[in-house]
Amino acid sequence: MDALHAFQTLDLRVGRILRAEPHEKARKPSYKLWVDLGPLGVKTSSAQITELYRPEDLIGRLVVCAVNLGTRVIAGFPSEVLVLGARDGAGRVVLLAPEREVPLGEKVF
Repeated sequence: MDALHAFQTLDLRVGRILRAEPHEKARKPSYKLWVDLGPLGVKTSSAQITELYRPEDLIGRLVVCAVNLGTRVIAGFPSEVLVLGARDGAGRVVLLAPEREVPLGEKVF
């Protein structure tokens, strides 16, 4: 599989975080997120983003999610989508997001 085909099989979509709370049972510090993906519905995610973000600051934020990787149960919580980020110079996860408002569920290409 070439790189372009591999990227095209990954379904990346824009969502908005509706709810965020600490994931108390997770081994590593994490948040439980509920992400509105428009026509795809509200999906859950467990995200290790506690170093730079507080739950109340995440509400309403646009994020980019991989939506076709399957569901993983993390410490009893279903993680249906992967919220994408990149590490900064200190190794902390910085969320990826569109630079302006786009429709929820919009495909990233």
